[in-house]
Amino acid sequence: MTAGSSTLAITLSFPPQRAQVRFRKAEEIVKGAEAVRANGFAGDVKALTSCPSCLQGLKRYNDDADLEADYIVVEIAKHVLGEGWMRDYVAAANAGGIERVLV
Repeated sequence: MTAGSSTLAITLSFPPQRAQVRFRKAEEIVKGAEAVRANGFAGDVKALTSCPSCLQGLKRYNDDADLEADYIVVEIAKHVLGEGWMRDYVAAANAGGIERVLV
């Protein structure tokens, strides 16, 4: 069973539990990143999620585990559309390339 964000937030309102959870999460994330690198992988290690709350939490461990946390869709966009996908999207939107829906 996993705890949702709100359940975890209640638990984390108590400093000793918060420290214990943070230490345990950091330990697991570091172990996971090390496991990826154990077979000689030398590239960037990334933790991907689609959850805004999870992304915020994962970013806290970027330095501990030497990894980057980001959204899955951002990573897919980089691979499918190229590194400049966001710049290109914003330029197209600003040039009237986005349909506007008025409700």
